[in-house]
Amino acid sequence: MSRALLLGTALALALAAGATAQPAKREVGNIVYDGAPATPPALQAAIAPYYNARTATFQDWLPDGSMLITTRFGDTYQVHRVARPGGARTQLTFFPEPVNNAQVLPGTSTYLYPRDVGGAEYYQAYIRTLTGAETQLTAPNTRNQGFVFAKDGKTVLWSQVTPGDPNYDIVLADPANPAGRKVIHEGTGSVAPLDISGDGKTVLVGRFHSQAWVELFTLDVATGKLTPIGPNRKIGYQGAAFVDGGAGVLTLSDDGAEHTRPVVIDLKTGKVRDLEPDAKWGSEGMDLSPDGKVVALSVNEEGYSTLVLRDVATGKVLPGPKLPQGVLTAAKFSPDGTKIGLSLSTSTSSGDVWSYDLASGQLTRWTESELGGLDPARLIEPTLFRYPTFDGRQIPAFIYKPKTAKSGKLPVVIQIHGGPEGQEQPSFNPRRQSWVAELGAAVIIPNVRGSSGYGKTYMGLDNAEKREDSVKDIGALLDWVAKQPDLDASRVAVVGQSYGGYMVLAVAGHYNDRIAGAIDLYGISDWVTFLQNTEGYRRDNRRAEYGDERDPKMRAVFDRIAPIRMSERMKKPMMVFQGANDPRVPRSESEQMVAKLRAQGTEVWYVLAKDEGHGIFKKANQEAVRATEVVFLKKVLGVE
Repeated sequence: MSRALLLGTALALALAAGATAQPAKREVGNIVYDGAPATPPALQAAIAPYYNARTATFQDWLPDGSMLITTRFGDTYQVHRVARPGGARTQLTFFPEPVNNAQVLPGTSTYLYPRDVGGAEYYQAYIRTLTGAETQLTAPNTRNQGFVFAKDGKTVLWSQVTPGDPNYDIVLADPANPAGRKVIHEGTGSVAPLDISGDGKTVLVGRFHSQAWVELFTLDVATGKLTPIGPNRKIGYQGAAFVDGGAGVLTLSDDGAEHTRPVVIDLKTGKVRDLEPDAKWGSEGMDLSPDGKVVALSVNEEGYSTLVLRDVATGKVLPGPKLPQGVLTAAKFSPDGTKIGLSLSTSTSSGDVWSYDLASGQLTRWTESELGGLDPARLIEPTLFRYPTFDGRQIPAFIYKPKTAKSGKLPVVIQIHGGPEGQEQPSFNPRRQSWVAELGAAVIIPNVRGSSGYGKTYMGLDNAEKREDSVKDIGALLDWVAKQPDLDASRVAVVGQSYGGYMVLAVAGHYNDRIAGAIDLYGISDWVTFLQNTEGYRRDNRRAEYGDERDPKMRAVFDRIAPIRMSERMKKPMMVFQGANDPRVPRSESEQMVAKLRAQGTEVWYVLAKDEGHGIFKKANQEAVRATEVVFLKKVLGVE
């Protein structure tokens, strides 16, 4: 009997058993399944290779020219050292919780890394040498982020917040004496250090309101005085660093333009020098060379990344690497400024670390990440397309299709990103690849209005009372699907997480008769309860994006568009996933939706991970939840 027939038979038996009785609530490991059937062993085995695939991400350079990277050998991503291109990945941290970031103290082999417990995102930071025990840097019962080192490595700054407090403070410490840490600025809102001057007297500070509005300041360490930088208007700055001996600030700015591009602001005169006046695409990240003369820019072109080097004094483009078509996940100069360490993910490779030599122009691969048993020849490269929507705009999207399709039209899975200012990009995604291979489905990842990457006007088209315009963009995608000769408009499922989960719920409410089922992962079901219950440190910047529920007019809009108030329209089966420790979209958002749907008789599979937060980061949990998703999709799409 063929593998496909075995899978279909096992699934049919499991689903037939569940058709006559609601599956019992059960726990397997740290996952609670409520109303979801067990995954057939054959299907679980088929899904496993997708999550055995590893990704390597560049973190930082060590003084000897070796690298710190993060990758996964066990259940979670941890810090590893790679001594040379093609060298062994030597694991340095060993924790049950993931460690996804690491920074080297300048001039040393000591490094800093944050980690939380159970996905709660109350990060503590630790310092250790390559072989020594760790030392806790940060204060207990606080959340910490945005670590910045002075060039001599003797000072570290970061932002800190306590539970329920909407305001971050800026903390300074000597890494050799964590107990001596002190608050140097009691902040208002989401403030964070971005750089520290060479003499250690001035800190560059950002205050994040939303992606479209970030304020920049200088902070006098001795007096605690904040001084605003730049024009007094809402500008979407990204990152910043001192240049010209501390006389100027290099930052990415969208002021007077659709896209963020590099500019230099003179601190004395306020004059702004634009390094790329006619930017066609946005720069999304930057790193400044140690001598301050060259900036490396990660530029997003239609979802694909390019690494562009510019001379800070003139704005002139310098020779740079020609990268494989993919998405950059990191880029940083070496301490001597001769190389750039970077990591890149493509649709058909799981993500690896490279270095670029500025003098020779040579791009060198450092890691060869395993695909976990997947055949690279079977992996799909998506195609970029655009479809028309209700107001005449063209919405960008990528589509994955099986290389060899069965006879008949393809079922469709539409995956909607979160954010809402996120962007679907063609990086390696085992979930999408598994849907194509195991379901024989076409997978569409749209970037509806409100997405980043297409200019600030496009990003603002779904703000506040315009929220449901982005839902209409999915309605237009359903129209497009119906016109395609090879796609089956009667077999469409929608999947989304976080804000994408809200979108899925809204689509299930507005277009119930046009979908076969939906998967909502930690989505917002009621805007008012979400804003009231999300962690205090994020509440105000969420209000800046979504609207303020304390405003009666905005509250009326929220009451009208809340998915939970249109639940009676949601008749198609739904799977809901939630991390128990999610600080962003709290567990209550999912559980009130599940209760409402079940009370009206809608079939709901509810899956809860007890040791996860906003996402699924542990390999065992990923395999279990993603396999359950495939079981659900096979059922609603009628796939054997």
